[in-house]
Amino acid sequence: MRVLNYLEFGDRLRRSGIATAVDNQRRALEDSDHVVVTSPWAGGSTVRAGIERIGGGRAFAEYGLAHCNLVGPGTVAVAEHARQGGIPLVLHAHVTREDFAGSFRGSNAVGPALERYLRWLYSRADLVLCPSAYTEAVLASYPVETPIRPVTNGVDTDALAGHGELRERYRRRFDLEGPVVFAVGNVFERKGVPTFCRLATRIDHDFVWFGPYDTGPHADPTVRRLVRSPPANVTFTGWIEDVRGAYGAGDIFLAPTRVENQGLAVLEAMACGAAVVLRDIPVFEEFYTDGVDCLKCETLPEFEAAVERLASDPDLRTRLGENAKETARGHGLDRVRAELCDAYAEARRLAGGVTTD
Repeated sequence: MRVLNYLEFGDRLRRSGIATAVDNQRRALEDSDHVVVTSPWAGGSTVRAGIERIGGGRAFAEYGLAHCNLVGPGTVAVAEHARQGGIPLVLHAHVTREDFAGSFRGSNAVGPALERYLRWLYSRADLVLCPSAYTEAVLASYPVETPIRPVTNGVDTDALAGHGELRERYRRRFDLEGPVVFAVGNVFERKGVPTFCRLATRIDHDFVWFGPYDTGPHADPTVRRLVRSPPANVTFTGWIEDVRGAYGAGDIFLAPTRVENQGLAVLEAMACGAAVVLRDIPVFEEFYTDGVDCLKCETLPEFEAAVERLASDPDLRTRLGENAKETARGHGLDRVRAELCDAYAEARRLAGGVTTD
């Protein structure tokens, strides 16, 4: 079957976890019976689609199932086309009101309107996918009037291979020494940047956050302040060209985030064998076990104790890291493939039967 796997604004989102999750989907489906197309538009672009339509042709490409990963106007158009044409529609809920809050200036204020919009859009699908049972419960509370199914974001271990070979290069590049505490991803307030920086003032180790940040008018004021004037032992790297260097350079992965739908960077850190310290939030209860593949904390003193304990105990770092690798292997692309194929079959059934490929 020809499947549309669509990421609206894909070029602008290449630095995001959503883009990584979509890359994982597409790589996983390469070894399936599905043929994946990534643009819904005839000719591959909205301009070409418009020309085709003016000439009496069709604006949309041909596919037997539509799977959309964002919530913008292009996705709304695909959803309407699917509904009119009887094409099974899968919407992937990478975006919720809860995880959008604390991302940009004003993101909290638009929360109520965003929730209403997401409830309307997701309810138009035949099936909604999301990264976790936690997110499923969030969507059900809106409520989304559509069957919801969790599917792991997965982790591409092959794409992370060789991270250790980059260790010295990236440590020299950012002047890092000793056990390094690190984070990976966009520098958002909800990701726990204030906690990351407060913790650094209490611990005499290098802290580094690998990932892009904004300092313009739309940036969160707290993030802008901390990035411009971080504690002396904190480095914000901005965008790096090879994320493997981040996982190679760091030793203790710190995720003090308040809200996640799964935590893709956590899975990547685990796949690389890092010792992981997490905030004890509901979604992490689904996937990670305190004292086995991570340490979980709630308060700043608990974070401090966990980091100091790991920094002084290389054997504990190794044990947690090896267990973390095993956890990550359980979220490999083979699992992503199986869960997506099962979800597509369910979506076709919910839409009313088998469609033409």
